[in-house]
Amino acid sequence: MLVLVAPGQGAQTPGFLTPWLELPGAADRLGAWSDAIGLDLAHYGTQADADEIRDTAVAQPLLVAAGLLSAAALGDALAANKPGAVAGHSVGEITAAVYAGVLSDDAALRLVRTRGLAMADAAAITETGMAALLGGDPEITVPHLEKLGLTPANVNGAGQIVAAGTAEQIAALAEDKPEGVRRVVPLKVAGAFHTHHMAPAVATLEEAAKALDPADPELTYVSNRDGQALTTGSDVLSRLVGQVANPVRWDLCMETFKELGATAMIELCPGGTLTGLAKRALPGVRTVALKTPDDLEAASELIADTASAADAAGA
Repeated sequence: MLVLVAPGQGAQTPGFLTPWLELPGAADRLGAWSDAIGLDLAHYGTQADADEIRDTAVAQPLLVAAGLLSAAALGDALAANKPGAVAGHSVGEITAAVYAGVLSDDAALRLVRTRGLAMADAAAITETGMAALLGGDPEITVPHLEKLGLTPANVNGAGQIVAAGTAEQIAALAEDKPEGVRRVVPLKVAGAFHTHHMAPAVATLEEAAKALDPADPELTYVSNRDGQALTTGSDVLSRLVGQVANPVRWDLCMETFKELGATAMIELCPGGTLTGLAKRALPGVRTVALKTPDDLEAASELIADTASAADAAGA
């Protein structure tokens, strides 16, 4: 069974969209999305530097656009052999919602533009940040973070936890690491995402969501909140809104992939982060990360191999 996943903020790098815009129709599609949301996605994906694309209001729509472009490039292969499940990490959930048929491309880009701007505004209220913890046992680390007033904002599995809170709390964590944690690495992000600090963004998104008419997912859609598969479009949209102020439980998503019988995973552009986690947490699952169009052939082969194996198992 194939799982299609979309990465979250931090996966972007300067110029990463350049080769994708050489594919037929990609530049026109990106241009139309740019016009729809008032943001020059081609510029940010090809010419902007690291600081420009670190801006939350830019990074989020850029990542969703990249994921949709790479999914479209796999169109024939995926149309013939649909994934068994889809999911996204943080903002990648919006990409996954499009592929599952819950939202249209345009609706998703408008929603993610609003999301990025609202989260940037919320982050400006208080100086906050995030830090990755290397090593340690989650059963020890999570209570220690909570004691310091921090939130385990990303519980990613494979031993990876990201803490979020105020600048003072992050500094205190560096001085008072949980037992077993080797290093605390501050992340280059502009706020404490997936914490109560993002509550103002939730209110903005709730208002924006009223204008949307989500369809029920056509594929198994796995939620960041608890790793559960959702069956209604209204539930998907509600969780997309609330998730900005709640922790990402990617560990539980991967547990669901395992329960569903996943044997293969393709990570949409800019891939690498989620397939890296899968290699540690889902041994035996074959993975392909779409970083450039050069990876499309390997992804198409994986899709075909997975479909052939499923046909053989059902014979």
